[in-house]
Amino acid sequence: MDINGIKELDRRDAVRASSKKQQQRTVKILVYIFLIAGSCIMIVPFVWMVVTSFKPLDEINTYPPSFFIRKPTIAAYRELFSIIPMGRYFLNSLFATTVITAANIFFCSLAGYAFAKHRFFGRDKLFLLLVGSMMIPWQVNLIPSFVIVKKFGWLNSFYGLIIPAMSGAFGIFLMRQFIMNIPDDLIDAAKIDGCTEFTIYRRVILPLIQPALASLAIFTFMAQWNNFVWPLVIIYSSKMRTIPLALSVLNGQFGTNFAMVMAGAVVATAPVLVVFIAFQKYFIKGIALTGLKA
Repeated sequence: MDINGIKELDRRDAVRASSKKQQQRTVKILVYIFLIAGSCIMIVPFVWMVVTSFKPLDEINTYPPSFFIRKPTIAAYRELFSIIPMGRYFLNSLFATTVITAANIFFCSLAGYAFAKHRFFGRDKLFLLLVGSMMIPWQVNLIPSFVIVKKFGWLNSFYGLIIPAMSGAFGIFLMRQFIMNIPDDLIDAAKIDGCTEFTIYRRVILPLIQPALASLAIFTFMAQWNNFVWPLVIIYSSKMRTIPLALSVLNGQFGTNFAMVMAGAVVATAPVLVVFIAFQKYFIKGIALTGLKA
């Protein structure tokens, strides 16, 4: 092949490579446009909730509705905290949810470590039974759980809110899958150095599973913060109400005051956003790494 033929092949390869890069760039742009459009669609209800909470009632009742606020006001938030003890309900939810989240991180990681790195009689069968319990609808456990809590005298108390939710099958499964990826050599080296089992758990396992712990913390916090049915079943005094129960009261007694209902929804949503933003990096890393081999 002469020099002209070689140059022609090089030119064709360059054109082909440039065309491929252009196609990849076009696909990437379309994907970004699709994701941005989907994000905007999903964020519209949240923006509407926040905007409505700062509107006076006459603007809320106007037709057609508008995203813009002509006369912004915080009257809905003042009424929210003056008519009902919203601060008390917020602290109730924050205390119960924080304790439940911390307990799930501790107990689920301990159980996950045992299932992943220890050999004992019936380990695999017990783990399969644990995973199988995740297929049972939570409604089936509602009445037995209520009877047990009542027998212990934990109705209308933080004990009844917290203790039944201190660990869960999903958390143990998540921790076990992540801890299985930790090399056994690290644990063997720690045992040679004279570390006890709890020291290995505290100094070797916990630092290596921080992404999974963050993922479990976010899942648990969101689930417990928004939990409505269980507090509704065991709580009967107003001073023990949680945020979801408070929102139901607003919707029942003050249903026409949409500004106050939206203000309550904003107050209920804020802690979840704060927790997600704080653990976002670890959460994404934990989801990406769970199930991968070390």
